[in-house]
Amino acid sequence: MTNHEAHVQGVAAIIPAKDEQQRIAATVTATASLAEVDLVVVVDDGSTDRTSPAAAEAGAVVVGHSRNRGKAAAMETGATAVAAMEARESDRTAPRALLFLDADLEDTAANAGPLTTPVTSGEADMTIAVLPTQRTAGGGRGLVVDLARNGIERATGWRPTQPLSGQRCLTRAAFQAALPLAPGFGVETALTIDLLRQGMRVVEVEVEFHHRVTGTDLAAQLHRARQYAHVLRALAARGIPPSLPARLRRTR
Repeated sequence: MTNHEAHVQGVAAIIPAKDEQQRIAATVTATASLAEVDLVVVVDDGSTDRTSPAAAEAGAVVVGHSRNRGKAAAMETGATAVAAMEARESDRTAPRALLFLDADLEDTAANAGPLTTPVTSGEADMTIAVLPTQRTAGGGRGLVVDLARNGIERATGWRPTQPLSGQRCLTRAAFQAALPLAPGFGVETALTIDLLRQGMRVVEVEVEFHHRVTGTDLAAQLHRARQYAHVLRALAARGIPPSLPARLRRTR
């Protein structure tokens, strides 16, 4: 057995979900079709619809929260559930890598292979998916993306393409090194900074994922405002003061 084989043994997919009864079954089925994935865990984060039974019927192990606690809490709950299941596996010699996917990827979740390979082969501690242009134009996320991208670059010297991408695969050691995860929508930005600062290898991988994109109505704008505040808080907690967005700097 090589050192790497003792480091990673298989892949567990963790899918945080909130009110995704229309999409979760397709996402679970597509994820389970991946040859490297032998465990799919859906974390129902306080849904009020049939997300849990739909996920279970599709073959996922379902754990959950009685009330909505946010993505970071769902990620931690999922990882804890995977570890508990592994503790009962008598033939397990190493933990699984953790593949985090959004619940609304549907059939495109089956394209996650390139995201897992660098981790399972020992080439990276964490991969981040770079998604193609999405089918539905959302608009309005530029300020949040700029904030996260510039903050990560200022904190680590590395400039990511899609800093807010939630589709990631990482070793258990990398996940443990980032705990506790930053709350709310700051989780991805903080995760990247925390691992890079610890000398871990983070790489971006182009993956053909498609998901529901936030629109441009009032609710969507309020959602982006919360995203911005959460990313700002995650950066401040890591000693990164706010900077003027790039688009505004160009007009000065």
